[in-house]
Amino acid sequence: MKTQYSTSKISLAVALGLVAGSLHAQQQDNAIDEVVTTGNRLQGTAAAVIAERKNQAFVADILGSEQISRTGDSDAASALRRVTGLTLVDGKFIYVRGLGERYSSARLNGANIPSPDLTRNVIPLDIFPTNVIESLSVQKAFSPNMPAAFGGGSVDIRTKTLPSEFIAGFQLGIEGNSNNSDGYTYNTNEDGIPDDLSAAIVRYRGDFSFRNIIEKNGLTDTDTQTAFQQAFVANQGLLKSLPRNLTVEEGSLDPNYSFQGNLGNSFDDEWFGGTFGFLASVAYDSKWTYSERTNAVVSADKTDDCSTSFITEDNANNSCYDSLTDSSVTTENERMNGLITLGYRLSGHEVSYSKIFIQDNEDESELGVNQNPSQGITIAVDGTADRDHQFTFEERQLEIDQFKGQHTFLDYWGIGADWQYTKSEVHTNIPLDVTYSFSDDFTDSVYTSSEINGGNGNVNYQFVDMRDFMTSYGGNVSLPISAGDFEIEFKSGWDYSDRARYYTTSSFFINNNGAAINVNNGSDGILGLSSYLSDDFIDNNEVWISFNEPEAPEADDYMAAQKVEAGYGAFDVFYDNTWRISGGLRYEAFKQVTLETSSLIFSREDIESFYSQERIQDRTINEDDFYPSLSLTYIGGEDYQVRFGYGETVVRPDLREVVPVGYFDPLTDIRTTGSLSLTSSQLKNYDARYELYGANGDNLAVSLFYKDIANPIESVLAVGDSSYTASFTNGTSAELYGVEAEWLYDLTFVSDGFFTSGNITLSDSEVIVEAADAGNLTNKVKRMNGHSQYVLNLQLNYDSANGEHSGSLVYNVSGERILASGIGGRGDAFEQPFHSLDLIYTWYPDFNTKVKFKVKNLMGENQEVIQDDVAVRSREIGSTFGVSYSYEF
Repeated sequence: MKTQYSTSKISLAVALGLVAGSLHAQQQDNAIDEVVTTGNRLQGTAAAVIAERKNQAFVADILGSEQISRTGDSDAASALRRVTGLTLVDGKFIYVRGLGERYSSARLNGANIPSPDLTRNVIPLDIFPTNVIESLSVQKAFSPNMPAAFGGGSVDIRTKTLPSEFIAGFQLGIEGNSNNSDGYTYNTNEDGIPDDLSAAIVRYRGDFSFRNIIEKNGLTDTDTQTAFQQAFVANQGLLKSLPRNLTVEEGSLDPNYSFQGNLGNSFDDEWFGGTFGFLASVAYDSKWTYSERTNAVVSADKTDDCSTSFITEDNANNSCYDSLTDSSVTTENERMNGLITLGYRLSGHEVSYSKIFIQDNEDESELGVNQNPSQGITIAVDGTADRDHQFTFEERQLEIDQFKGQHTFLDYWGIGADWQYTKSEVHTNIPLDVTYSFSDDFTDSVYTSSEINGGNGNVNYQFVDMRDFMTSYGGNVSLPISAGDFEIEFKSGWDYSDRARYYTTSSFFINNNGAAINVNNGSDGILGLSSYLSDDFIDNNEVWISFNEPEAPEADDYMAAQKVEAGYGAFDVFYDNTWRISGGLRYEAFKQVTLETSSLIFSREDIESFYSQERIQDRTINEDDFYPSLSLTYIGGEDYQVRFGYGETVVRPDLREVVPVGYFDPLTDIRTTGSLSLTSSQLKNYDARYELYGANGDNLAVSLFYKDIANPIESVLAVGDSSYTASFTNGTSAELYGVEAEWLYDLTFVSDGFFTSGNITLSDSEVIVEAADAGNLTNKVKRMNGHSQYVLNLQLNYDSANGEHSGSLVYNVSGERILASGIGGRGDAFEQPFHSLDLIYTWYPDFNTKVKFKVKNLMGENQEVIQDDVAVRSREIGSTFGVSYSYEF
């Protein structure tokens, strides 16, 4: 609902109790004799995370650092795909219980942080390296101390805490990929938009036409040059300021390598009797990947006997596709991160400060050849094809400053309190994104030459800059009460976040007069095609630059602001250590405005056009509501417990989805534009769970879940000129239901040291999009986008009795999911199951040393998307082989 409440409603929610904090156990000062225990490496960690999961009032799954290490995953996203009901998409985004990334959220130590992703609000979890992670908590049932923007689940990334004693260590790793014997490299330009071009945008107000340059510079004919010729030279001078030496080289790629280091200690404080500690961690890794890819648009007139290849003339004339692109993609990822934590403990109090810095760079080249039989562009029939050489360098930087405190007041009824204050900033920059377009000629299907053939966009340069700032703070207070057979804890708290985002993009086209210009003959020069734009070429050909900024009121930039104010009250009641009932009420006020803007605002009329009161009101969301939750647990002693849960939540549109600014979605490669008509989705969440606990960490959990979604947000596609475009709409309703099970079981009865763990989720979903809102969708009733009907994780683990060896065979697969809904009679496009099989072996030659060997994607699976029974997208993955050495002092 959209009625605005005053802050007294927050006070009312807070007044329901005194909040959530952690009660700390008193430290023992008594010295004890040394005790030596034996046991496998998993059981200690597994017991701790199982105990935490067991003690949660609401359904949650916990993944500890030792479990993450066992599977050999290097980042949070890869590790989370091992959790029940979670699937990983594009190596970055987590889908919980089959719901897309919009239905999941992530926090860092309980704090909101901004996303460095240019196209989504949700944080790409691959940017968090596992070396800074203590545990990952995935809560699947809503509780009042969580943000109300809750769909499938919420991930809390918990960073490593202060050590109790001196620790130090390092790790070195190296790995290779089976695909990396091939690859393409080039010299990256990281300077961004040239200063001359930035100044020219202002000077010429975005109009680089010769007439405007003549007018702005007051040019007149001279004895040697006409005014037009002078303007032409000035324009070409701007063109020459761009980075243009992008020659591609072919060869084997470098091996991947990584380094991690950590240092920490604690010191006694003789003045106050407390403990001061610190922890520092750094990591660096460089990774190359190469893959052959195909991307196609299936034909609306496809026949049952159509051809998926263009090898012969008959194939091309009876093609399944309107267009087909074959490309070679080489990607270099470079990641650096640092963490430093300073803290102080005194009795039941602890305060700390953490600084986290993450730099994630991606450099990618894509060499693609496109054939389009619907437009008469095929090698076999027409002897022609379109070629694109694209180079993209993206820098993502996340900087976080976080203050935290936890307090227990034993002299004041055991009141507990915790708080956090977090300032974070994201800077995502694309200093180079350039696409060179060519027309290729072939004779008898053999390449002969390339040319540029006029029109706009022979070369397209784009520079992007996004900055996102967020302040997040909140706190919780709790009051424990014992009364007979009752153990009660009242809780209350508050949560506040304030966010601002600025997104700008500048695009430039290189054009000519329409006459074809040959830029290469013979196959030897193909890799040098993208360096043809030399000074000499510019001087001797009619090529020029134009600024590709939409004219008002259209725009490709935007700014956004968001504020969330929340308060809650909750209770947690144990009766006779048999029954537990938990719940509460959360009040949340949400305010957001996303407003498109432009680099071409130079007058008062422009300002009034872009920032008019009507436009601001149309792009403002102002919502507030109460969100209840309730959980009932029956505790059957130490052996089992049964849970039931209910909660009401909301899923709001992303910042970009409510502003009419176009962008390319990297998951679908489809140009996507926001919609002003989007509204938030309301969810009712139902959960039931049975948990069985045995000796040696053995456990079994079986859950049922159901979600009723009003106004679900779905993408709507359109097609034109053999390419898709997308926007968003609200469906009428959707539902998701299923069952999931997870287990850990000791296999000593088969052979000493073996145990198995895993999970399986079976579910189904349905979304209804009314005909008036469905655009050109083929199926108005369908499964939800991104939903997999099954997810399976299996692990076979081994720990030797002497503690010197451990190993895991890890299998993961999820069912097919809709990547893009079909339109114009075409069926939905389904991403196919990817069977991932990894092998990890670790040798512990002594107490301090660890040597790890891992092989990922043993089965050599590739990713594939099927639409109307034909492949419309494929991507090679390759198998990865790696070894690492670590030493703890």
